[in-house]
Amino acid sequence: MSKFKDLKSLLEGAETDAVKFYDNGNKAAGTRLRARLQLIKKIAQEIRVEVGELKKKKE
Repeated sequence: MSKFKDLKSLLEGAETDAVKFYDNGNKAAGTRLRARLQLIKKIAQEIRVEVGELKKKKE
């Protein structure tokens, strides 16, 4: 569950950077946003694998 909490906090941070980039044109925020999205993708994949393994164990 800790990975899910990490994912949630990353998403909140990404939202802040997205607003700064899209609304204010802050290019540094765009760079941070891209980095956060890449990390979100990685953590989401780890969660998917973990869920799949837990489902197999319960069957």
